[in-house]
Amino acid sequence: MGESTFWNDQDAAKLTIDEIKTINSVLKPLESLSSQADDLQALMDLALEAGDDSLDEDISQAVKSGSDDFESFELQSLLSGPNDHCNAFMTIHPGAGGTEACDWAEMIFRMYTMWAEAHKYKLELVDREAGDVAGIQTVTIAIRGENAYGYLKGESGVHRLVRISPFGSADKRQTSFASVDVLPEIDDKIDIVLKDDELKRDVFRCGGPGGQHQNKTESGVRYTHLPSGVAAESRSERSQHKNDALAYNLLKAKLVRLEEIKREAEFARAYDEKGEISFGSQIRNYVLQPYQLVKDLRTGQESGNPQAVLDGRIDQFINALLRMRLSKGDAAIKKGA
Repeated sequence: MGESTFWNDQDAAKLTIDEIKTINSVLKPLESLSSQADDLQALMDLALEAGDDSLDEDISQAVKSGSDDFESFELQSLLSGPNDHCNAFMTIHPGAGGTEACDWAEMIFRMYTMWAEAHKYKLELVDREAGDVAGIQTVTIAIRGENAYGYLKGESGVHRLVRISPFGSADKRQTSFASVDVLPEIDDKIDIVLKDDELKRDVFRCGGPGGQHQNKTESGVRYTHLPSGVAAESRSERSQHKNDALAYNLLKAKLVRLEEIKREAEFARAYDEKGEISFGSQIRNYVLQPYQLVKDLRTGQESGNPQAVLDGRIDQFINALLRMRLSKGDAAIKKGA
């Protein structure tokens, strides 16, 4: 970066800066932990010299602070997958159940939006189709920030809600489902080539309450990868050019995720892990009636405050899954050895 020609190539300069940020996100906390360890050792030495408990409170605070920082550093170190550093595309679909499921899908959408905003991630709406009465039929958002995909990829799966229906008069409990799919937004560091003769491009008019311009012009774009049948579309922008770019990037993300799922499945088979690794498996229950509980079925992590979870406080579930994957990875290494 100190070279006079560094900014001559803007794209290359941006990649270098992004790489430095990634490296510093590991080195800076590591240097801080090392410094805290030295300070703690100095406090311990002073306490031994004093021969009393005058420094006990300072030592306890230093231990707690260091332990908290180490836990955060350890969690970040778990994001070592080839795409974990990437931004993320998240798509949410309601399951069977009509208006109930559409409303639940929108609640899930709000939950992840609030989580992303709390973590200072940037959000961009890629595609949204409103439900007939309430909620959403489908929504795709881009969540951009450091390690967004690494943190969110474990949220893929089916989310189940149990509650008293706000749309019925019988006051009966209703069960609704919504599926979440998380994909990495492919950057220039990941090499993926799409051949023109393997792509089908369609344009369409955008329906729903998106404004007169969207309804009257063919601004929506859909790409289909013919060999795999994978498709991606965008309709959120007024410009067809912007929708084209978003749909194309989303298609690349889906194809990369397909390959990632294959590798995960091969890993699971190699070490006889139980459980299916695939999109669509139920991962979490949100029970609002007759009791209040959110439980992750993979890790056993629970919360007795569903409203806080639905307000975006889901770090406990994300972190628990990261730790479980770490323990499984260690077990697999030992088994392989």
